Amino acid sequence: MTILRVAVDAPLDTLFDYLPPATGPLPPPGARVRVPFGRRRPVGLVIEHADASELAAERLRPALESLDEEPLLDGGLLRLLAWTARYYHEAPGQVVAAALPAPLRQGKPLPEPPLRVSGKGPPPESLARRAPRQAALLELLAQGPRRSDDPGLPAGWRAIAARLAGRGLVEVEPEPAAPAWDAALPGPRLTSAQQAAVAGILGDLGGFAARLLFGITGSGKTEVYLAAAAECLRRGQQVLVLVPEIGLTPQLVERFSTRLAAPVAVLHSGLGAAGRLAAWTDARAGRAAVVIGTRSAVFAPLARPGLVIIDEEHDPSLRQHEGVRYSGRDLAVMRASLAGVPVLLGSATPSLETLAHARQGRYRLDRLPERPGTARHPTVTLVDLRRHPATEGLSGPLLRAMGGHLERDGQVLLFLNRRGFAPALFCSSCGWVAQCRHCDARYTWHRRAGRLRCHHCGHDTGLPAACPECGADLRPAGEGTERLEEALARHFPGVAIARIDRDSTRRRGAVDQILDDVRDGRTRILVGTQMMAKGHDFPGVTLVGVINADQGLFGTDFRAGERLAQTLVQVAGRAGRADRPGEVLVQTSYPEHPLLQRLLAGGYEAFAEAALEERETAGWPPYSHLALLRAEAARPGLAFEFLQQLRQALGRPADVTVLGPAPAPMEKRGGRWRAQLLLQAARRPALHAALDHCAGVASELPLARKVRWFTEVDPQDLF
Repeated sequence: MTILRVAVDAPLDTLFDYLPPATGPLPPPGARVRVPFGRRRPVGLVIEHADASELAAERLRPALESLDEEPLLDGGLLRLLAWTARYYHEAPGQVVAAALPAPLRQGKPLPEPPLRVSGKGPPPESLARRAPRQAALLELLAQGPRRSDDPGLPAGWRAIAARLAGRGLVEVEPEPAAPAWDAALPGPRLTSAQQAAVAGILGDLGGFAARLLFGITGSGKTEVYLAAAAECLRRGQQVLVLVPEIGLTPQLVERFSTRLAAPVAVLHSGLGAAGRLAAWTDARAGRAAVVIGTRSAVFAPLARPGLVIIDEEHDPSLRQHEGVRYSGRDLAVMRASLAGVPVLLGSATPSLETLAHARQGRYRLDRLPERPGTARHPTVTLVDLRRHPATEGLSGPLLRAMGGHLERDGQVLLFLNRRGFAPALFCSSCGWVAQCRHCDARYTWHRRAGRLRCHHCGHDTGLPAACPECGADLRPAGEGTERLEEALARHFPGVAIARIDRDSTRRRGAVDQILDDVRDGRTRILVGTQMMAKGHDFPGVTLVGVINADQGLFGTDFRAGERLAQTLVQVAGRAGRADRPGEVLVQTSYPEHPLLQRLLAGGYEAFAEAALEERETAGWPPYSHLALLRAEAARPGLAFEFLQQLRQALGRPADVTVLGPAPAPMEKRGGRWRAQLLLQAARRPALHAALDHCAGVASELPLARKVRWFTEVDPQDLF
């Protein structure tokens, strides 16, 4: 008797056993089936076949129907999904659900292959008189292959296409045969360091190897990616490229499409369901030569995988914080290992974990220490705000430098990682502060919208006319990008200014329009948040100003210094990328701080070496391994009490240090009270054994039904 072991989207850490459907062929592993599950009839994925079940035979129910004749996912992807569920202690069905496009989770079929003109038979003009609808469809297809979900197809097109196909005039676009993509355009001449990096990657092709490309900002990492990808495509293999945020890297997509002269599929959450499924299907069928996407693209099926690239591998956006919690970077490395292909991690500011792997020989290391051509490193100067106080975020030295660069036809980029007009609104008479009613956080004042918004839970409320406590006037405290933009308009009247943050880029296409205006020189001053630091090339920017470098200097999280150093280096790297020298001014009240001095004297690598020594002394990652148990409840104290019970039930796990429980640094968020328990171990097996024990006892605790709790393995934020 064959048993189907099926992953069903439910928060249960198990596969479910079913008998095969009463009719039809046996669903293979990787195929979808519709199954009875309580009162629901969800779609599940067959993970494996078994000869027996722990359930009694009379309790086994047959699957209702098989939805796929062939596996949707191959064995390599099934192994990756199983590893993800085990490593991150997530329910297998929820991992599968995170990996499949929504229409496939709902049981809809795969899109039909695109239709194209066969090149046989008469042209559309000869059909126009006797079969005008066939002629119109044939003319449409002559412009390029069309999918079944293409909104441009006319009503009743299937019947028309069937008649055209019967006459041999149209056909299904075949899957490309390898090698299929050998039309890459030549790029610029590579430096010796770039050539060495490309040679190393090409030597890795055909087997698994992990390689770190550690190149300063502007050193040409993308050219290395393109050269390696071109060779991979020449061999008929596909390339998977992970990026932190697809909406912020349009240049990368354009450069891959243009240079490689091959089809590129783009996968990210901003796509509609049909577009996402179409890209997913092209990757699976092998029609897409390159797949570029955000962290969830790590699960994209590939017909012929050849190379995995992780751009800006240090970026926290590669971490999924909701639903199934995983690191897209780490999963990409595991996927490459399971597929037997090389993985390339690129960054100007590698994470300390990745640098430690390179130091220990697990990752091969290539350096790009210089910018190509005549581009030079920008000069960096600290502006002491104690000697040069800032008004609305702008100090005298920064304003004078801006004026000089604008006069010399340069562009200016100002970085402030705080959107809105002001991060707080307060009463100078009684001290009242506008506090979010759902979080332990202040509202941010968005003056243009006339609203107070919480950037943690998203709550939005109107602006009080006066202090609700004493009736006095309210004043803003601090600066956000909106306030900075208004101040700049007064200092530099007539100069085109643009702001790029989550508020100014909500409209579709807004990011592309802003960036195009900057590159074309129409925008002279660009103000923005973290969004600007991610992979953009602004050839005309000659001055970068960091408005407040002190936000991360005294953070409680042990990664705060690393994040600040990465941000400063990335933002500074936007200056002086062409043949004009760049200048960077960093405003700070603590110019003597060791982090800033290390960065100034030795760059990111000097900072990283010192930070790794500190981490090793303190026993923090990468020299230990962490897991965070987080709990939240609708009433104060319940989450904390639940974790206390869990710690008592856990006892003293071997080789694991248990810290807490403790209230979360922001205890109340979104109307719920939160607490956390930290597990630390020198060895991963001990940590995972303790987490398995936690999962076994947590559901039996008295408060288990009154709280929500989850595990985060390798947490990137301890708040």
